[in-house]
Amino acid sequence: MKQMLIFLFCLPLILSVKSQDNSTVSKNPSLLIYRGMYPHINDLVHTKLDVRFDYSKSYLYGIARITLKPHFYPTDSLTLDAKGMDIKEISLLKGNQHIPLKYINDGTTLRIHLDKTYRYTENYTLYIDYTSKPNELKALGSAAITDAKGLYFINPLGADKNKPTQVWTQGETESNSAWFPTIDKPDQKCTEEISMTIPAKYVSLSNGKLVSQVKNSDGTRTDSWKMDQPNAPYLFFMGVGDYAIVHDSYKGKDVNYYVEKEYAPVARRIFGNTPEMIGFYSQVLGFEYPWVKYSQMTARDYVSGAMENTTATLHTDALQQDARELTDGNKYEEYVAHELFHQWFGDLATTESWSNLTLNESFADFSETLWAEHKYGKDAGGSANYKGIQKYLADPANPGKNLVRFYYVDREDMFDMVTYAKGGRILNMLRNYVGDSAFFRSLNLYLNTFKFKNAEAHNLRQAFEQVTGQDLNWYWNQWYFGSGHPIFEINYNYDETKKTALVVVNQVQNTGKIFRIPLAIDVYENGQKKRHSVWLNNERDSFYFPYSKKPDLINVDGDKIVLCQKKDNKTLENFIYQYKHAGLYLDRREAIEYCSEHQDNELSQALLKQAMKDPFFELRNLTMNSIEMDSPVMKTMVEPVLLNLATNDPDRTVQATAIGWLGTYKKPAYKDLFVEKTSDSSYSVAGNALTALSYLDEEQATQLANVFSKYPAKGDLLVAMSSIFVKAGDVSKFDFIIEGFDKMPMSQEKFDEFPEFAAMLLKIQDTEQFIKGVDALVRFRDAIPVAQKEELSKLLNDNFLKPIGQHKQAAGMKEQADYILSKVKE
Repeated sequence: MKQMLIFLFCLPLILSVKSQDNSTVSKNPSLLIYRGMYPHINDLVHTKLDVRFDYSKSYLYGIARITLKPHFYPTDSLTLDAKGMDIKEISLLKGNQHIPLKYINDGTTLRIHLDKTYRYTENYTLYIDYTSKPNELKALGSAAITDAKGLYFINPLGADKNKPTQVWTQGETESNSAWFPTIDKPDQKCTEEISMTIPAKYVSLSNGKLVSQVKNSDGTRTDSWKMDQPNAPYLFFMGVGDYAIVHDSYKGKDVNYYVEKEYAPVARRIFGNTPEMIGFYSQVLGFEYPWVKYSQMTARDYVSGAMENTTATLHTDALQQDARELTDGNKYEEYVAHELFHQWFGDLATTESWSNLTLNESFADFSETLWAEHKYGKDAGGSANYKGIQKYLADPANPGKNLVRFYYVDREDMFDMVTYAKGGRILNMLRNYVGDSAFFRSLNLYLNTFKFKNAEAHNLRQAFEQVTGQDLNWYWNQWYFGSGHPIFEINYNYDETKKTALVVVNQVQNTGKIFRIPLAIDVYENGQKKRHSVWLNNERDSFYFPYSKKPDLINVDGDKIVLCQKKDNKTLENFIYQYKHAGLYLDRREAIEYCSEHQDNELSQALLKQAMKDPFFELRNLTMNSIEMDSPVMKTMVEPVLLNLATNDPDRTVQATAIGWLGTYKKPAYKDLFVEKTSDSSYSVAGNALTALSYLDEEQATQLANVFSKYPAKGDLLVAMSSIFVKAGDVSKFDFIIEGFDKMPMSQEKFDEFPEFAAMLLKIQDTEQFIKGVDALVRFRDAIPVAQKEELSKLLNDNFLKPIGQHKQAAGMKEQADYILSKVKE
């Protein structure tokens, strides 16, 4: 489906994993239900929709002409999904004649009795006149999709002057049947035509090609879109609003970006790599982009991160970053890469059931690593892969789940970090095992075999077996149809008498499961690397390597590819050598993290100082944030490096981090630098500089903050300004602060800024302003995705709102305390 907006917390990674608790199954009978392929009685052939929107009621009035045929066995009946609809007519179309049909509408499905028994060689077409009422439909979502009413009217009456009026749809998993009748299952595919009658001032987007636009006498326009290639009903899409359309192209095909008009000047900085991505994916897969066009649209109040509707991806409005935000880099380029790859994996070749969702989402997750590596180099690819591992490990429930799951409570449960992050890593390990050539040839075979069709995980295995000539059941059984991951404890012993190194790899996961892992072990001796390819098959595997001189390093998992946790008992000297000679992103990261835990050692100190100049900006930032600035030795040693990074580093996020740490020195000599950097085009650089300046000259920092308040501020700059205004007691600026926080889209960045914003309330004396601030926090809390609401609301209440209320009580501010504590109870 889509890349999700996930709020990740720093959780300890424990060296133990438990398998799924069987008592959970006994407590929830739904886990005993086998969730396989949906049975085919009738097949969709073509869907033609004529719709118009009632903005005053948030209704859709539709006419559906649906062509179907029996799958194989003769049938005289049909069941369609149609959630919460009013049905005015269901009839059979024969030429111009409407033959009324009997039906039962139970609120979620239409059980229709046909006029005769049809055979699989016979098509028939239904005519359905209906009204969709999405806001009256009660539907729950998931962590991936926070609502499930299918059709969304955003600010339909224009009451909110700060929000545009939009209409958009979200089909996955089975929500499109809230706005048109269909067989809403992933193993159905059909061609489509959608005609939308919309206010003439708006633009529209749908699947396929825009074939006509007709102006109507009532101030509306009818846009007709046609999709000649079959796709699944959950991928049908409509989007309507006051957008700017920024035009691009790939090999003569339209590539368009629909953004709110203020973002039109930067749309190419947000989406502009799309044509290159299409070319890269087409080339590496050996399969040209299969659709007639590719458009991307942003949406306010979107219920997910993004959705890969065929030829028409919908993104959260968080992608709409202004020019100053983009100076730090496009934070959401991975979304663009992820959704585009779905056009092959998910849209062209589609999972036959939600149990096999890995065939859609694991590939899209993997594509983020693939694109990062291609566009930005091996370090970027290694970083993307590492982050995927951490996302999977962050939830202790994940290791208890199979990648392919035929037993779950709700299909939405499949949209988790097992399907996404773990699945992406499993594909990356497979790529490493069989090699790039075989890997991409296998994907090409899979796509050619299942284009415009549906598949299950075994079909992917068969494609790989056909190309490689190997039996890969062991890999699929272990990673696709099994759960968990290996946890290694790695020990080394050197026998100088025998000139032999012993490497012992213990699998210490307490699941009773032993993983079979192909592994590269690199032995570095006399400045040379020799690779040994080995297999892990046992709870304890021992490997002996002869040497003439004691190796400087033995690097287990030399490609840093295995999805695992590990305790690697290398020495400090080993890790330092690893940083300098092994070279991969994770090689260097491991060394930095080890040295950061041993900063009392001069060798560690020297390595960290060197790593502050690492070629990859993320590792420079990691190192700076790992330095123990409470240590006089470390603080003195890194100061000149920080100054150089703050002044000269090509990456703005590195400059910002360096300026932030440089500010803690509170040296007047740096004041001119801080003042200069407050005018930087990057919000992060300017914000950190303003905070650093405030440590030296509060008055000048406040003056600058007042100047900056005349213009939009986001991110670190907004946080810095807010802190300065609150400290100065300038209540007049609090509306500016609230507005800035409110305007931030629901995202990780907003969650990260919640503590800073909440802390300001402690200092607010004015009750009216305090109430406004509390209301802003509550609006954020109440907008948390449904599946995460209970957990995250409790966290926000317990760690922020309650303590603020208790602080106000202790300070004798009863009215403020009562107000915020009443919101906690809500």
